[in-house]
Amino acid sequence: MTALVTRQVQEQQWHNLLEREVARHLDTNLETGLTSVEVTKRQEHFGANELKGKPGKSPFVRFLLQFHQPLLYILLVAGAIKALLGQWVNAGVIWGVTLINAIIGYVQESKAESAIAALASSVQTNATILRNGEKVQVPSTELVPGDIVLLASGDKVPADVRLIQARNLQLNESALTGESIAVEKDTETLRPDTPLAERTNMAYAGSFVTFGIGRGIVVATGEATETGRISQLMEQGTSLKTPLTRKFDKFSKTLLYVILGIAALVFAVGLGYGYSWVEMFEAAVAFAVSAIPEGLPAVVTVTLAIGVSRMARRHAIVRKLPAVETLGGATVICSDKTGTLTENQMTVQAIYAGGKNYIVTGTGYSPIGQILLDENPINWKNSPALKECLIAGLLCNNSHLEKKDDQWQVFGDPTEGALVAVASKVGLTRTDIEQKMPRLDVIPFESEFQYMVTLHERGTEENPTQRTIYIKGSVEAILNRCPQMLDSQGNLTSLQAEMVHQEVDAMAHQGLRVLAFAKKYVSASHERVEHTDIKQDLIFLGLQGMIDPPRTEAVRAVQACQEAGIKVKMITGDHAVTAAAIASRMRFNNNGKVLAFTGSQLAQMDTHELATAVEDGVVFARVAPEQKLRIVEALQSKGEIVAMTGDGVNDAPALRQADIGIAMGGAGTEVAKEASDMILTDDNFASIEAAVEEGRTVYQNLLKAIAFILPVNGGESMTILISVLLARELPILSLQVLWLNMVNSIAMTVPLAFEPKSEGVMKQPPRNPNQSLLSKSLVRRILIISVFNWILIFGMFEWIEQTTGNLALARTMAIQALVAGRIFYLLSISQLGIGILNNLRGIRQKIGDTRAIVTGIVCTIVLQIIFSQWSLMNNLFSTAPLNLNQWLLCLLGGLPMIAVAAIVNRITSSSI
Repeated sequence: MTALVTRQVQEQQWHNLLEREVARHLDTNLETGLTSVEVTKRQEHFGANELKGKPGKSPFVRFLLQFHQPLLYILLVAGAIKALLGQWVNAGVIWGVTLINAIIGYVQESKAESAIAALASSVQTNATILRNGEKVQVPSTELVPGDIVLLASGDKVPADVRLIQARNLQLNESALTGESIAVEKDTETLRPDTPLAERTNMAYAGSFVTFGIGRGIVVATGEATETGRISQLMEQGTSLKTPLTRKFDKFSKTLLYVILGIAALVFAVGLGYGYSWVEMFEAAVAFAVSAIPEGLPAVVTVTLAIGVSRMARRHAIVRKLPAVETLGGATVICSDKTGTLTENQMTVQAIYAGGKNYIVTGTGYSPIGQILLDENPINWKNSPALKECLIAGLLCNNSHLEKKDDQWQVFGDPTEGALVAVASKVGLTRTDIEQKMPRLDVIPFESEFQYMVTLHERGTEENPTQRTIYIKGSVEAILNRCPQMLDSQGNLTSLQAEMVHQEVDAMAHQGLRVLAFAKKYVSASHERVEHTDIKQDLIFLGLQGMIDPPRTEAVRAVQACQEAGIKVKMITGDHAVTAAAIASRMRFNNNGKVLAFTGSQLAQMDTHELATAVEDGVVFARVAPEQKLRIVEALQSKGEIVAMTGDGVNDAPALRQADIGIAMGGAGTEVAKEASDMILTDDNFASIEAAVEEGRTVYQNLLKAIAFILPVNGGESMTILISVLLARELPILSLQVLWLNMVNSIAMTVPLAFEPKSEGVMKQPPRNPNQSLLSKSLVRRILIISVFNWILIFGMFEWIEQTTGNLALARTMAIQALVAGRIFYLLSISQLGIGILNNLRGIRQKIGDTRAIVTGIVCTIVLQIIFSQWSLMNNLFSTAPLNLNQWLLCLLGGLPMIAVAAIVNRITSSSI
């Protein structure tokens, strides 16, 4: 194995070299391939032709990492302290909450590190090669640089290959380049700066041969392939935390410092009053337990899980819980074109025949639709030129359509499927036409000639003994062979080439792919068709312009996202003109403009220029995988929360880098799915908009949960702190605090997770990603309600304790009054309470599904009756049973919460 071969394999731009130069650099024989001895040497040097992922963390370590959160640290420590004090019930409940949270997180994220393994399996296959002068089939893992590979229709390309022979060779490279149509291949040498998607003399690992045959030299294997470079990009990509986890980390750390600081103050003040350190240690623990919102992690997890369930009903499967909220906070959505925004079905939308322009309605391969002239349906029998153009598309065609599971599918080339579909819209079928004009011979499409030709029995009605040649292909290949054309009545007239070119330009500016059609009559003795038969004297029949049209629901979804202040950008492997046309149809815009950039332009930009381009641009066409990754990183550097969609191997690094990666469930590769946070089951952009709506609702409900839970902790901790400072009996015990923080809080807070979406949720701009979890208005709300809760607890306790001398009764009534106040507060922030209040004011408001809130309130009342009236609970929690008058007194104590909540809503200018 020479050093020259090693260096050239790593450094060469193979698409820029002649075949003989490639063979010389790789020290191989184009006719016989490598010898077995040389293969063995190269296998030892280059290793197996496979991708190897970095070692993943063990399941046990990944489970332990679920506890790596400051808020859970507080709970774990609190549980440990309770255990040291012998309060095992308290400790068990606290630890149980952390364990449940960890289990849910572990299950949701257990597959997050398997993207590289999926990527490796996507390129493993068998390969037909030349070795020792013989054709043999070997596993793709045994290939080495310099091997001669033979490719045929249906094969998966086993490594990166420089083509040296190509006959009608077409490859589907969509998983790597994003190009939605099969790419025609040749062997011509290309410029060094040719973009990946335009390297027509290369075949890349993981691509599929859809047509023709070819031969090439393996120039890269394993991690040196383009697919391998993508796997390295995925490993190098930063695993970003979601906005929610970042905010919770910051909130939890702040809460930790505050609790520890005040607990230390309680301990020091108590010692100053002369209490023993053991008594003060217990008081400090009681304060810490009262201040820690033990139920919050469970409520957050439940809220996110409910969001997951709602999104699943709207065709979005969430793989990682925090992604629910992240999508709701997205400020930019980067979407691939194929399938997500479009139908992923080529559709003829414009026809030019007989000097007239026809519009075609309907989308996809379905026969539903019409052909219109001046907005009126036509009778094709009265339009002979149109009829001939449609028949040419039907007969000069190797594809067919079938209906499966209520969906029309194309078997063959998508472009040819569109030609069959448009003819079927006026009742023309290939079966009927071929019965009258059976095919006799064919010249398959070849990229060298840019056309396909078929020979058919029967000519004109006037001379049925003639035979007809039909031809379809590029305008350039056909038009200069046509001296004549059909006019609107089907009569021959001189070709008006300039007018035809104007029509071609007009279709191209709409992003349509244009095919030209022609025919020629030959004698009845013509048995075969040759290239020489169509060099001249063709009759031009017309043009058909087709496109993969935007989904109707996706157009509405894009508009909804833009109205919600979310920027929508298209990142695709397709041509810039096609992509820009789709963007214009879908009304993509940035300040009213559709600015498009190509991958070549992006490659020449520095970091600052790229950041400006991604901010201003709407369409990014012909981009390479690393450029998709750079686009996402540039947007994130601008402070954007980026959602990225994709379906191919080439999308995987960007999907992983994005704040939320969205893969296609139908057309998506396993690599893309494993690298993503969310999967769309219907591959539809409209489902993204629906998921954004659900994500915003989830975040809104999370804020409601925080605004509901924290004031209770605030009131409890203030009660304990002030009681210690005033050297008074504690109005509430630590075990009673635990009941309120866990059982009571969860019973009333979980229903908030089921709150329906509020009106106008998609009319608001995205929240500032840098905004803290606790906004100023939310902090004011928490403080005001906390003070009221403290007054309620302390006041009720002092009153009852002073009048009855019964400590257990005073504590029980203080707790029940607090719960009554909480029920009124719950109504004030729920849509049920807001709707009732508005209707009482004469403001008609539809109240959504409020069964969860009602159920939560009923369960809370039942639990609190058990809490005070059951003797077992009296012994466990040191409570006392209440009579009817005492229950009414507790209810009256909580009643002022209605006025307090109304004042808070006015002060904070919001009901949350």
